[in-house]
Amino acid sequence: MEQKLKLGLPKGSLQESTFQLFKRAGFNISVRSRSYFPSIDDPEIEVVLMRAQEIPRYVDGGVLDAGLSGLDWILENEADVIEVADLSYSKQTTNPIRVVLAVAENSGIETVQDLQGKRIATELVRLTSNYLAKYNVTAKVEFSYGATEVKVPQLVDAIVDITETGSSLKANKLRVIDTILVSTTRLHANKTAWENPFIKEKLQNLSVLLLGALRADSKVGLKMNVPGDKLDDVLAILPAMKHPTVSQLINSDWMAIEVVLDEKKARDLIPALRRVGAQDIIEYPLNKVIP
Repeated sequence: MEQKLKLGLPKGSLQESTFQLFKRAGFNISVRSRSYFPSIDDPEIEVVLMRAQEIPRYVDGGVLDAGLSGLDWILENEADVIEVADLSYSKQTTNPIRVVLAVAENSGIETVQDLQGKRIATELVRLTSNYLAKYNVTAKVEFSYGATEVKVPQLVDAIVDITETGSSLKANKLRVIDTILVSTTRLHANKTAWENPFIKEKLQNLSVLLLGALRADSKVGLKMNVPGDKLDDVLAILPAMKHPTVSQLINSDWMAIEVVLDEKKARDLIPALRRVGAQDIIEYPLNKVIP
């Protein structure tokens, strides 16, 4: 029987950024409206879309071989899974998200100890309860079905919520009093499935490609030609991930240089390279960077 990797991908806020990451890694995923079973141009992978909150539970239970979900949801589900790769991306950025404890700006609550006997709303009930237990604080933790930020202070005294940029918290006049967890998306696998050589190799290969795509996300390549007598001047201002590639042009004292660097540095670096003698400078995007 043909083997397939049954992979859970997050539906909703992470869906588009996940599909884009897979595309940069070399996989094209397409989905019809309201479909939970996208097509992917790899016959050895079967994709299922579901809420990120549920994926670790189904991976732990063996319904899925592997999935992508945040560390926060793995801990919330208390899922006993194998972590294959730490993929630092979220809905808007490549930065980790934070699980924070927040109160109203004018609240008298300053520390977690001040929540004794108070009411807290959150989607992350287990994570919040475990956090409070570390500080011997007893509070009522209730599940929030959404719009958690607007419940303070009229309905609850505090919230535990996920934030990426902090803009929603500020817009709702909330103040963070503690960061409970810094979380990134994790490629994780069922423990039994991980013992299958086909699935293990498939996931390891997928991990290499996804991590390579993330490394390339903010990088560009530069190529240029440099007169031999200007080589030291160019190398003196040229950053590189390791060392630039330098090769001599045929029948010439000119050198060709190629380097990978942060995209933000390129706009200032290119004019500087031109001033010290570099010519024929080409900047190009990268899909993957594999160390």
